[in-house]
Amino acid sequence: MKKKINRREFLITSCRLLATAIIPVSSLGLMQKASLANGAVEDTDWAKVWEGKEWGFAVDTHKCIGCGMCVKACKQENHVPLDDEVYRTWVERYIETEQGVKIDSPDGGRKFPPNEVAGGKQFFVPKLCNQCKNPPCVQVCPVGATYRTGDGVILVDDKRCVGCRYCIQACPYGARFLHPETHVADKCTWCYHRVMKGLNPACVTVCPAGARKFGNLKDHSEVKEILETERIRTLKPEKGTKPMVFYVGLDEVVM
Repeated sequence: MKKKINRREFLITSCRLLATAIIPVSSLGLMQKASLANGAVEDTDWAKVWEGKEWGFAVDTHKCIGCGMCVKACKQENHVPLDDEVYRTWVERYIETEQGVKIDSPDGGRKFPPNEVAGGKQFFVPKLCNQCKNPPCVQVCPVGATYRTGDGVILVDDKRCVGCRYCIQACPYGARFLHPETHVADKCTWCYHRVMKGLNPACVTVCPAGARKFGNLKDHSEVKEILETERIRTLKPEKGTKPMVFYVGLDEVVM
């Protein structure tokens, strides 16, 4: 007797067999309208909403103190299980030693283990989805579930995602994961549902040191000012993804 498979299993199997048949996706596709901004109405004029907007994110590694408040706020805001080792944003600690650089992350995004390296230089680097202008995750999605909006944010349509993990493997920054409860691809969206209401991402709002900044690069924003006045770097520029998260004070060892 043949084993019956459900729709998700069928789609996953089909995607793996047809991995090279990538579906072109428009950022203004009809299939994604309902998922934008947490259930916006179908007849929303997205071209008008996106007009004059290009979002950017800046991180000042000189200011980050590794408190983990951003990680906790992100999980609470975006319904990511607190006890699971999955994150939309996280903070890494870099410790320079005589043997090289040691990298670790806080336990559950809340507290770093004690630094056992005496006298070693240490610094903290927040990480999140880079919302790339040339996103490999969009290119490999076989069902068009991952797409880029007109104002530059990469989103996932959880009603279309079949959990094939291709986008997770394609991301060079390790910014994607399979949600343990919904079993679809998940990642940082810069709290797009908040942005659509004129609010900052949750991590930016709670950062006590002001290490995270968010704003419109086509307007007079803090992020635009940082790009014009500070020496900025991006992660893995050699990948050609054109990331939109810009770092101030990023050490060479991180790049």
